[in-house]
Amino acid sequence: MNASPAAAASRQYATFRVGDHYLGIGVLEVQEVLKEQRLTPVPLAHPVIAGLINLRGQIVPELDVRRLLHLPPRAAEATTFSVVVRTEHGAVSLLVDEIDDVLELDASSFEHPPKNLDAMVRPLLLEVHRLEGRLLLVLDVRRTVELNPL
Repeated sequence: MNASPAAAASRQYATFRVGDHYLGIGVLEVQEVLKEQRLTPVPLAHPVIAGLINLRGQIVPELDVRRLLHLPPRAAEATTFSVVVRTEHGAVSLLVDEIDDVLELDASSFEHPPKNLDAMVRPLLLEVHRLEGRLLLVLDVRRTVELNPL
């Protein structure tokens, strides 16, 4: 069970980009970050499932965050990264465009996701944090995995 961000003075977030979105996940949920993993396609799988990766002998499903956020597909030659997270269902990988920094943010400054966010995206978010010139969308890993077929 995740602790509420208000329960601590600050929390650390691993951040990454998908399209124009700046997203974060609590660092304690991240198992590892990998560059350019070989994907094995899964015939007839839901379009959100990019495929399966072999993580040192463990088969891990990979969700394409672009598809989760209803963004256009990335260019075929684009570099990708896999953010492997721990869930109740085991390891799950999130396919993202770019890895950014780990940020330590004051929990008291978080807000609920704005109502003008896409109705398909809002259920995937815990909260948002206003940064200089951009908005950090804090992804709810549990809900993201539960709302998508694995």
